[in-house]
Amino acid sequence: MSDLTHVRADGSAHMVNVAGKAVTQRSASAAGRVLLHPDAIAALRDGAVPKGDAIAVARIAGLQAAKRTPELIPLAHPIAVHGVEVDLDVADDGVDIRATVVTADRTGIEMEALTCVSVAALALIDMVKAVDKHARITDVRVVAKSGGRSGDWHE
Repeated sequence: MSDLTHVRADGSAHMVNVAGKAVTQRSASAAGRVLLHPDAIAALRDGAVPKGDAIAVARIAGLQAAKRTPELIPLAHPIAVHGVEVDLDVADDGVDIRATVVTADRTGIEMEALTCVSVAALALIDMVKAVDKHARITDVRVVAKSGGRSGDWHE
């Protein structure tokens, strides 16, 4: 287990000390989907979701989630979130969600991007559940990252 950075020799988890790492600009993008029934798609497109503007609520929920990631993910470092972009695009079979989160800090921001997409998806389901009880979150993943020791990556 000595190769695992977040595991001590005795097997217990711990938060890695990043104090000695250089501050660099970093970004991460994540994406996911919420699969919806055609009735829910129509309600989104027509502005007829009973609870209100589902897309706006989901976007704000994602923004808030990115900033609160270390409260939700035990070993995520509290880092400065300098920018968050959340896009929700209504498609014929659901809503595509993409988030990009930016920081200038000592560790990556992938968890913030994933949390943003995940919570935006959960909020969207909460908003449309009266119209679609079978909504399903799928394909949540990191799609790109830049900065830091490991450099740039995209799917």
